[in-house]
Amino acid sequence: MSTQPRPSTPRAPSPQQAPSPQQAPSGRKDGSPRQGPRTQRRRRRGAERRPRFAIAVTALFFLLLYLPVGVVVLFSFNAQKSLTVLDGVSMRWYTALLHDDVLLDSLGMSLRVSLVATAGSLVLGVALALGLVRSRSRLGSFAGLIMLVPLITPEIVTGVAAMLLFKGLGITLSTTTVMLAEITFSISYVTVILRSRIAALNPEVEEAAMDLGATRGQALRLVTLPALLPSILASAVLIFALVFDDFVLAYFTTGVDPQPLSVRIYSAIRFGVQPTINAVGTLMLAGSIGLIVLALAIPRLFGRRGGLDLLSGK
Repeated sequence: MSTQPRPSTPRAPSPQQAPSPQQAPSGRKDGSPRQGPRTQRRRRRGAERRPRFAIAVTALFFLLLYLPVGVVVLFSFNAQKSLTVLDGVSMRWYTALLHDDVLLDSLGMSLRVSLVATAGSLVLGVALALGLVRSRSRLGSFAGLIMLVPLITPEIVTGVAAMLLFKGLGITLSTTTVMLAEITFSISYVTVILRSRIAALNPEVEEAAMDLGATRGQALRLVTLPALLPSILASAVLIFALVFDDFVLAYFTTGVDPQPLSVRIYSAIRFGVQPTINAVGTLMLAGSIGLIVLALAIPRLFGRRGGLDLLSGK
């Protein structure tokens, strides 16, 4: 007759075996010792400490970058003709600029070139961006990569290529050649800015408009383009600022007279820097900063993302 062993039941630990609060293991689950609040604050303060060396290098970089610009702005208000000694504050050179017909003609040409280049690049850039986003073929993807090439190509290469093209076709360099070159160069910027916005649009909105009786052209004009208006305005302001300040492309494609303002300033500097040039540079700097700030602020005025987000494609 076999006997089955009785199942053993766990016994409660005796008071001597139970861990006391003083003997409870200290530390975290991974076995590392628990840190006190002072150590945690010290570690947090070390993690939040700013890198002083990086801040110093950044400050030095901006100082070297903008110090010459600040000197130009400062001496544009110099009461004397000297470019090394500041003697009083005066608007003398701004008044002289208003009576300089050569510089005013160059300023007018730069404004005309900027307006035409902005309008032409917007029309072609919007159409190209729509085609690249809506195209589902490999050719569209390849064309999208090609549009990035002008953004990374040195501008001097583009300028020389444009000059050789016009010379090869027998076209005399003039204001028209500058406009054509600037339009061609600016299309890539417009396309890159608008592609991210078009890709974020919901195509079902256009389909709903066409279901309600609108044609494809009406859906584009009444639905798509109004949604793209903030990006289009931001692109227009940026292109105007880029073209107005452009020197390299304008230098290789301009004629004898009149010349764009940037080329005229370069020609005048070769024979000696005049204080009037400081006034012109200050006005160009102020105008460019104002246009760029306006371009970055336009999308936010419409409740959209900022211009920096549009440029980065976020």
